[in-house]
Amino acid sequence: MFTPPSLAPYASSVRAMPVVRTIKLSRPLHWLVWAWRDIAYCGWVSFAHGLVLALGGAAILYIAHDRFWLLAGAISGFLVIAPVLATSLYALSRALERGEKANFSVVLKTWFNWQNSGFNKFGNDYWCLVQFGVLLAIAATGWVLTSAALITLLAPVPITTPLEFVQHVMLARNGFLFELWLALGGVLAAPIFASSVITIPLLLDRKISLMKAVLTSWQVVLVNPLPMAFWSAVIMGFTMLGLASALLGLIAVVPMLGHASWHAYRDLVDVSGLPERTPR
Repeated sequence: MFTPPSLAPYASSVRAMPVVRTIKLSRPLHWLVWAWRDIAYCGWVSFAHGLVLALGGAAILYIAHDRFWLLAGAISGFLVIAPVLATSLYALSRALERGEKANFSVVLKTWFNWQNSGFNKFGNDYWCLVQFGVLLAIAATGWVLTSAALITLLAPVPITTPLEFVQHVMLARNGFLFELWLALGGVLAAPIFASSVITIPLLLDRKISLMKAVLTSWQVVLVNPLPMAFWSAVIMGFTMLGLASALLGLIAVVPMLGHASWHAYRDLVDVSGLPERTPR
């Protein structure tokens, strides 16, 4: 007599996926408000993250100030991996949510021992955050090389300063180099945003595979296309303000967006069915 195969493994796999919630268009504004509440509790620890990223941006400007083709790609690539650099901001918001102390020790634990010592540090699960960071770094490097090649090969004159980029690329009367540059950047940015919008907070908070976390992030975008488009515009707008203020604005923008991203994750995904990464 034929016995059908058990569906238990498939059912278990389905249950292991978080439940994605539908949110209103204005919800990202709440995340920003909650972010400033977290910053008020964490104080200088939050702002230190912004200072570190501002100094990183300043180092990029110093190294590539006379090679604008490299500068444009490097700044863009730097923004691609920013969600990884903000990991300890998510951990601070997580600690506040649990009623725990949110201080510099949380930051140190996040970067040097982000799971309990009982976990297998040679296993794939322990290194999922590192793996995702490497993938984002590869994407950032690919964009840097693509941007550099595009501007170097197609620009009518050598581009070495921001003013030359504005004159000969942005305001050029002939050709579509600037439009092509923006289009390629958008092609890269859209899937990266969809893959990372809640992935890192999810990996930090719950025991879930990297693949399932990325798929959940994509599902969040597909279920909430307009709120996520609004959220991406908010991120880009504040980031541009931070860059335009000689990078000083990043000191406040980075912690704000980092803490807000944690609240976005908590608002968008029901993870009650998943085990915690670090049990209480």
